[in-house]
Amino acid sequence: MDNVKKIGFIINPISGTRTKKNIPELITENIDTNLFEPVIKYTTCAGNATELAKEMVNAGFPLVVAVGGDGTINEVARSLVHTNAALGIIPCGSGNGLARHLEIPLKIVEAIELINNHKIVEIDYGTANEILFFCTCGVGFDAEIGQQFAQSKTRGFFTYLKSVISEFIKYKAKKYKFKTRNNKFKKQAFLITFANASQYGNNAYIAPNADIQDGLLDVCIIKPFPSYKVFEIGLKLMRRKIYNCQSVEFIRTDKIRIRRKKSGVFHYDGEPCKMKKKIRVKAHQKGLKVVVSVNSKLT
Repeated sequence: MDNVKKIGFIINPISGTRTKKNIPELITENIDTNLFEPVIKYTTCAGNATELAKEMVNAGFPLVVAVGGDGTINEVARSLVHTNAALGIIPCGSGNGLARHLEIPLKIVEAIELINNHKIVEIDYGTANEILFFCTCGVGFDAEIGQQFAQSKTRGFFTYLKSVISEFIKYKAKKYKFKTRNNKFKKQAFLITFANASQYGNNAYIAPNADIQDGLLDVCIIKPFPSYKVFEIGLKLMRRKIYNCQSVEFIRTDKIRIRRKKSGVFHYDGEPCKMKKKIRVKAHQKGLKVVVSVNSKLT
């Protein structure tokens, strides 16, 4: 028993669409008790996952598992950055972007079994005006959608799709100023996504070639396009071919600054917030330990 390690499970009871009532039972039935002693906690409000994760790190837990979507993962992971504790994921969100990129099984029992037989790697994270993100962040159309989705009474893919359609009808592209290490330019953009991982979630690949360990961000700029092109762009987004669209431009950089006319909505890992008109986004290489499959290509 001396080799048994405490492992924390932080469950967000309201994330995604599936019930969480049976998850503690599935954890106790499927976790390898020869290796781990599970400690299960539920979040009670926004930000609570960060506090619970910090307590577990301070108590010396080597593994802390986020049970929820990308927002819950963000809250847990921000307490694990640059510590000895590794992040585990049981995906229970609406999109599960980071879990899908890391090839974490979407079935709860399979995700638990992965934890039993796992390896630990280090991945990058990003900051946007000091707010941490691990999957994607951005401004423009997708940020507006994130705000609408967060205010919806229901969750899931179809609720998200409904928000996309209603917002697209009225949304207007905005003007931005960009500054990288070697360049300054102005551009009108429908949306700007800063990608650490390859997708938003639900296999919508906004940055198909993103490498979560290269210390760089894949910045996707979608310029204004005729409305009849929306289905073509959407299809290429799902087929990992967004880079083939004429209205799409990519920049790969470790840091970038954008400036817009006024402050407004911004999203980090799908969570909306208000941010100033000047936004500095930076990649930080290999600052978060994560649990992945033993067969993962990540090293």
